Amino acid sequence: MKNVLFVVGSLREGSFNHQMAQQAEKVLEGKANVTYLDWKEVPLMNQDLETPVLPAVQAVRDAVKAADAIWIFSPVYNFSIPGTVKNLLDWLSRAEDLSDTTGKSAIDSKVTTVSLLAGGGQEQAAAIYRDLLPFIRTNFVDELTLAKINDSAWADGQYVPTDEVLDSLNKQAAAVLAAVK
Repeated sequence: MKNVLFVVGSLREGSFNHQMAQQAEKVLEGKANVTYLDWKEVPLMNQDLETPVLPAVQAVRDAVKAADAIWIFSPVYNFSIPGTVKNLLDWLSRAEDLSDTTGKSAIDSKVTTVSLLAGGGQEQAAAIYRDLLPFIRTNFVDELTLAKINDSAWADGQYVPTDEVLDSLNKQAAAVLAAVK
């Protein structure tokens, strides 16, 4: 069975994006093993910290290398991707061996995709991911789910996906699994 690593772009406990990831996990049930990346301890990107490799950075690299696919669940901050997610991708895209001229990274050639859940700006953030993920040499699956947070979630904290969103997650999961060799 394929191994899909979920990266939840909001570090907030019970975040709407984590709730969306749980919906996608249900979609993948019986089709793939799902794990969630713990990346709270990854520091701000700083070349002075690249060697020796920090344990938090090595842990996320190892998790990414063990996965067949990476599925990012991203909020949208001011019509863009969260700085924290960009920072994580910056670390993952750095060469593991700085003396290797090929610059192979932990995320190199990994199947990646993104689902965006926010109050607005999903198209703008999706465009950034569409540029960034291929640039850092991932095998980007451009079957994205762009969803709006339901109005009641702001009061009760519960994200409720529409049937359209669930259908999109199903299509996205099928595209990701098809892309994994």
